[in-house]
Amino acid sequence: MLQAQKIVTNSQLLADLVQLTKAAGDAILDIYQGDDFGIDSKADASPVTAADLAAHHFLMAGLKELTPHIPVVSEEDADSLKIPHYNACYWLIDPLDGTKEFISKNGQFTVNLALIEANKPSFGLVGVPVANTVYWGGDSLGAYKQQQTQPLTSSPIACVAAQTPLRVLASKSHLNEATKNLIETLGAVTLVQAGSSLKFIRIAEGLADYYPRLAPTCEWDTAAAQAVLEGAGGSVKQASGEAMVYGKKDILNPHFIARGLD
Repeated sequence: MLQAQKIVTNSQLLADLVQLTKAAGDAILDIYQGDDFGIDSKADASPVTAADLAAHHFLMAGLKELTPHIPVVSEEDADSLKIPHYNACYWLIDPLDGTKEFISKNGQFTVNLALIEANKPSFGLVGVPVANTVYWGGDSLGAYKQQQTQPLTSSPIACVAAQTPLRVLASKSHLNEATKNLIETLGAVTLVQAGSSLKFIRIAEGLADYYPRLAPTCEWDTAAAQAVLEGAGGSVKQASGEAMVYGKKDILNPHFIARGLD
């Protein structure tokens, strides 16, 4: 049995993982609602904040307690990339996806935890801190939206048939010529804006149809939300049509297309 199946059939562990994702989001919000984000730059010049690091440490400690037998690879821990993870079972996390969205205070940032098995995400959790909501799911596991209200409510989500005009997700900051050219081949479209891994979630909830990404991303940017989208009936494929592969020596993703139902 895959570890993903063991998680979703263990109601207490699943609840604890949802709560861990929510709590990491709360740690991010504590900094988001303050005046000092502690902004710094990584070696690749991308921004990192105190919130990225706070969520990272929170998730690392929580996963070590809940699933001590499963190693963790995190965007915020370069040493974790040294863990042999090709064809292995491990957590792949992006503690704060959408750091630029966080800094601009538009609310479109997420917490992402993915369980990788056999080089693909088998289970994922995506937290949306400002919405107090956690999405979770996986291929053959379904997809669910857990709203952190009292009492706790959990409801299934699902992709819908593609609409006309096609609702296409496109990031203003990544709308390069290749993406524009691809969109032009799709006919009549409505452009939908969303930041971070929320693009996948919009499709999983039936609020968008198609997300072409012809610009750089890393495996931790996509894994958790891919699992949720696949659980909702959608797909994420390389632009060539081949399956996405995780656990590569090169953490960069190929160009890809995420979509709902045809």
